Amino acid sequence: MTDALAGADGALRCPWALSTEDYLAYHDEEWGRPVHGDGALYERLCLEAFQSGLSWITILRRREGFRAAFAGFEVAKVATFTDADKERLLADPGIIRNRAKIEATVANARVLTDWAPGELDELIWSFAPAPAGRPAPKRLGDVPAVTDESTALSKALKKRGIRFVGPTTAYALMQACGLVNDHLVDCVSRSAQ
Repeated sequence: MTDALAGADGALRCPWALSTEDYLAYHDEEWGRPVHGDGALYERLCLEAFQSGLSWITILRRREGFRAAFAGFEVAKVATFTDADKERLLADPGIIRNRAKIEATVANARVLTDWAPGELDELIWSFAPAPAGRPAPKRLGDVPAVTDESTALSKALKKRGIRFVGPTTAYALMQACGLVNDHLVDCVSRSAQ
C-alpha cells in the first residue's frame, strides 16, 4: 500500500502533485529530473533558499518574477548587483522580499564568479547517493527532510562561502534536481527519471 493517488488521467502520482495545476505540471515535468549546469543549479539553489520557511507553491508561482528580478539568474550579472539593486528587490512584489535571502543570493553569485566553469555542478552532483542506496518510498512519511548526503553537501557549500543552504535546503535541492528520486514507488513519474 502506498500514498500515491490517481489523478484525473488515472495515473498514480505523489499526492502533493494533485493539489494544484501548478504542482501537477512541476511534478510531472521537472521535480526529480536531473538538472545540470552551473546557471541552472544556481537558480535552483536560490529558489530553494527563498522557499525556506514557506510553501513551495509560493515560490513556484513567483518563479518568473524571480527570473526577471535576478537577471535570469545569470551569475555574472547578479554578482554585479549594488545596494540600489537590493533595495529595488526589497520593493519587488513579484518575489519574496526577504533581505537575508536577497543578500545571500547576491553574495552567492559573487562567490561563484571565482569558481571554474562546471565547478558548482561537479560539487553538487558529487553528493548524489548511489541510486540503489535507499528503497523507493511508499509513503510520504518515508521521504526524509535531511540525509547524511544533504548535511555533507550543506557543509561543503558553506565551506566554499555559499550562504543560506542548510541541510534541509540542500536536500530539497537534491530532490528537485534529481540527485535523489523521491517520487513514491507507484508514481508514474518515478520511472521517468
